[in-house]
Amino acid sequence: MTVAIPAPSPSQNLDAACASVAGQIARTDGKASLLLAFDGAVLAGLASLADTGLPTAAKVFGALAVVALGAAAVLLLLVVRPRLDGTDRASFPHWAQLDEDGIRACMDGDTRPAQVQVLSTIAMAKFIRLRRAVDCSLAALALLALAAAGTAW
Repeated sequence: MTVAIPAPSPSQNLDAACASVAGQIARTDGKASLLLAFDGAVLAGLASLADTGLPTAAKVFGALAVVALGAAAVLLLLVVRPRLDGTDRASFPHWAQLDEDGIRACMDGDTRPAQVQVLSTIAMAKFIRLRRAVDCSLAALALLALAAAGTAW
């Protein structure tokens, strides 16, 4: 006997899409927080070495690593920075600018497609910055390896 499984309705798909994208945004914020802590710890460790008598090559590579970690930290801060411009019509920053009648008017139709689009745009921007921050952190680690090798010269 074959049992037919009904296809999800468009309404269920929209609910799932909203939840999925909101979950992705939360993931980026969590990852960014962990990477900020890592970069901060590495920067603190490098600051403790700043006044030591390291060879010139080690200082140069260490300084470049600090720049890369600084760039990563800026990107990570942009990941967790709230987006509150309210230019879209499907999110709480926009609704905060409306009175009760304006909010009711926004709720007349199904706003989930617009919410999926807005949340997806936010998620993509966060993931791109997160990816760039990871690349900067990896570059900093490579530079630190070169700095460590420079101490042997």
